[in-house]
Amino acid sequence: MEPSVCNSITYKETGYFSQLVIDFLSEHPHIRSFYNYPPLQTNVDELIKAKKAQPLQRDLLVKALQQQYAGMELHTAVQEHIRLLELPNTFSICTAHQPNIFTGYLYFAYKILQTIKMAAELHQQHPGYNFVPVYYMGSEDNDLDELGSIYLNGKTLTWPTTQAGAVGRMRPEGMDALISQVETALGYGKYAEELIQLLRKAYLEHDNIQQATLYLTNELFGRYGLIVLIPDTPLFKQQIIPVMKEELLQQTSYPIVTKTIEKISQHYKVQANPREINLFYLTDNARERIVKEGELWKVLHSDISFTAETLEQELHAHPERFSPNVILRGILQETILPNIAFIGGGGEIAYWLELRDLFNHHRVPYPMLVLRNSFLLVDPVSKKWLNKLGLCIKDLFGNVEELINNFVMQRTNAALVLKKEYDVLDQLFDELEEKARSIDVTLVASIAAERHKAVKSIGKLEHKFLKAEKKKFAWQTDEIRQLRTKLFPAGSLQERKENFMPWYIHEGPALFDRILADMKPLTDELVIIYE
Repeated sequence: MEPSVCNSITYKETGYFSQLVIDFLSEHPHIRSFYNYPPLQTNVDELIKAKKAQPLQRDLLVKALQQQYAGMELHTAVQEHIRLLELPNTFSICTAHQPNIFTGYLYFAYKILQTIKMAAELHQQHPGYNFVPVYYMGSEDNDLDELGSIYLNGKTLTWPTTQAGAVGRMRPEGMDALISQVETALGYGKYAEELIQLLRKAYLEHDNIQQATLYLTNELFGRYGLIVLIPDTPLFKQQIIPVMKEELLQQTSYPIVTKTIEKISQHYKVQANPREINLFYLTDNARERIVKEGELWKVLHSDISFTAETLEQELHAHPERFSPNVILRGILQETILPNIAFIGGGGEIAYWLELRDLFNHHRVPYPMLVLRNSFLLVDPVSKKWLNKLGLCIKDLFGNVEELINNFVMQRTNAALVLKKEYDVLDQLFDELEEKARSIDVTLVASIAAERHKAVKSIGKLEHKFLKAEKKKFAWQTDEIRQLRTKLFPAGSLQERKENFMPWYIHEGPALFDRILADMKPLTDELVIIYE
């Protein structure tokens, strides 16, 4: 008998999402005061009203995007969306992510497809406004350990480079050999050769990682009208010079965000802690913190230092050399974009919840926060085995050994749970305890100790019975473990480990169409997609 096909599971039921995320979605009183808008319903009029009150330099935004895309072949949809950004009735739906090599994790695609779906749905519901999807590239991130590896078919492939600084500015040297490793790991697929050629063109024909990521993302998602935005440019950074100046000279972010964190930490783990100065100094080969020592501002691990006067001169002459950390990054994003909603993962939502008072301080509208969609892709072979075993996909989200134990006990003819024996044992020791009291009350403790030993012995026998019975279900238990490993690699959600390529080589662009069809921009459920 086949189990019913399960198409979704609540985030809470999965066991993979933090309490903060669960409470955020349910608008729990512990967390509700830290964000403005309900996460599962969109009040477009209110969002647009708040954004319209903000002075936006749309002309600079379009100019910067045109410069960024210069020389690239663009889909008509992208060109049209860039044009629409100049109009006062156009707003963006934005997600952000670092330029992980080869896009990194599956959820990179999910975040982008969700911005595309949400923008399209909002335009359909509110035809008087235009909504464009934007991928804001966190190319100034310097965490190469995180960005420089990819997981394929059970193995981690790492880009061997000794470069330092912002990953987006790194040269793609050594990528040729890594792409060959990817090709070997992926094996045959209808679209495999096409994909490998796309990777070679992206990483071997562009000067740096951010340009390579721009090209690759545009090729994969440009047909949907996705705009890729690289903030690492003077045209964008100059728009938050007043914010950066205040940060450098007055260090106002630290006390504001710390005050919020003190409240959040009463119930949840803090995601990001502010520094006294939340800016890095950015060069081609380094991204180092700026610290104030006495009357000087110094760049760590360098001989660069500034007085208040020379610091302000540098800020105005070269705003691109100042790089916001996680505390100020959102301020830049929401200053340069006509953005009304930000789509982020659980960790991103957690640190954005720390920032609303900082946004208010700088008079930047705080967007609607939307948790990114989560999916589990189930291949036909896995679905076949689930049916053969009589399992629902939901069963695999729990502890695999508990699942196996329950599986065996539900299907065995043997009495593996020794409830009757426990009852007999309890009755025996109750009688012994009564006799002990009548003889010498001090004997009661001895009876209790013997009861404990006996119960423990029965428990050991029960465990041995179950272990012996499992041998009769060897192939089923092995298959359950294999299914769990396949669908939850390294004990994690598939999307947090796997890359899109093993699916793409067989389906090509249709993979994204398939996911997009099942996309629910506002939901509290992980969606299961069967091929």
